[in-house]
Amino acid sequence: MTPLARLLVERIRETGPISVADYMAECLLHPVHGYYITREPFGAAGDFVTAPMISQMFGELFGLALAQAWLDQGAPAPFTLAELGPGRGDLMADALRATRGVPGFHAAVRVVLVEASPRLRQVQAKTLAASGLTPAWLDRVEDLPDRPTFLIANEFLDALPIRQFVLSPEGWRERLVGVVRGDLAFGLSAPLPQPPDAPAFRNAQPGDLVELCAPAQAAVAAALRPILACGGLALFIDYGGWRSQCDTLQALRAHRFDPPLAHPGEADLTAHVDFEPLAALAPAHAYATQGEVLLRLGIEARAAQLARSMTGAQLENHKAALARLTDRDKMGSLFKVLALTRAGAPLPPGFAP
Repeated sequence: MTPLARLLVERIRETGPISVADYMAECLLHPVHGYYITREPFGAAGDFVTAPMISQMFGELFGLALAQAWLDQGAPAPFTLAELGPGRGDLMADALRATRGVPGFHAAVRVVLVEASPRLRQVQAKTLAASGLTPAWLDRVEDLPDRPTFLIANEFLDALPIRQFVLSPEGWRERLVGVVRGDLAFGLSAPLPQPPDAPAFRNAQPGDLVELCAPAQAAVAAALRPILACGGLALFIDYGGWRSQCDTLQALRAHRFDPPLAHPGEADLTAHVDFEPLAALAPAHAYATQGEVLLRLGIEARAAQLARSMTGAQLENHKAALARLTDRDKMGSLFKVLALTRAGAPLPPGFAP
C-alpha cells in the first residue's frame, strides 16, 4: 500500500466514500504524495510519452496551423500564442522554430504558458531558450490576457478530475471510492434524486457509465474568453471521443497500464475526454482525428523532407514516429483534435471543409 493509499483509507473510514474526482485530485495533486508533485512523468524514465516527444513534426505542423489561422484572421498584433500544460516545452519550441519564416508572426507574438509547477517552468525556460522569445507564465487559464489568442493544449484535459455515474435498475448512482477489507475499492452511491443535465445521460441504457468533467468545461470556457472577445482559435488535442457512455479511467505506471486503485500517488491517472460538451461552448467548432488533421497539414511531405538526411536506426525510428502519430490503430484514431473559434471565423487548417 502506498503512503497516499494509507491516508485515503484513513480518510474514507473517518468521513465516508469519496467521488472519483476527489480520488483523482488527491492522486495527482496531493501536496506531499501527489503524482505530479513527486515524479518526473515524461519520457523513457517516466510513465508516458506525449506526441511532441515522439517527433518534432507534431509541434511544427500545429504551430504552422496556428500561424495560418493568425494570417486568416488578419494577422492581429500583438497577439497571444498560448499553451496549456506545456510539459517540457517541446511542442512550443517546435512551433516557434517552424514559424520563424512567417512574416510578422514573431514580431507580434507574445508567448504565454499556463503552468503552475515551478519545476516545469524551469524546464520549459531551458527548452525555449533557443527561440529567442521569453514566455510569460500563468498559474491559471482564467488569467489569459485580453487580446487575440491562438491557443493549443495537448494532453491537458485528460488529467482533469472526472465524476462517474452508472445507470442501475433503481436509477442513476455515482461511482465512489470506498474501503473493503482494508483496501480501496469502487462502489456506488444511493440512487440520485436527479441526474446531472448532460447529453450523455439521455437515451442511456441500464449498465451505462457516464463520465462528467466539470474542470474541463471550466478550463475550455476560460480559454475561449479572450478568443470570443478579441479573436483567435483554440486547438485541444487529446484521446477521447464524442459523448461518454463507458468507463475510461486509467492509470499508467512505467509505461504500462495499472489498476486505477492499485498505486495512488505513484501512477498517472487520466480519463478519455468527452469532446461533445466542450464543442458546445464555442459558436463554431471543427472536430477530427489527429491522424486526419496531421495528414491534411502535410505530415507525409514533412516526414519525407526530414528523412533525406537520415539513415539506419534514425530513419527507422523516424518512420515509426510517423506511423505512431497518424495510423488508425495507434494515436491517429484514438486522439482527436477539437478546434474552437468565434462565429464567422475561417475554418482552421487541417480540417475538411
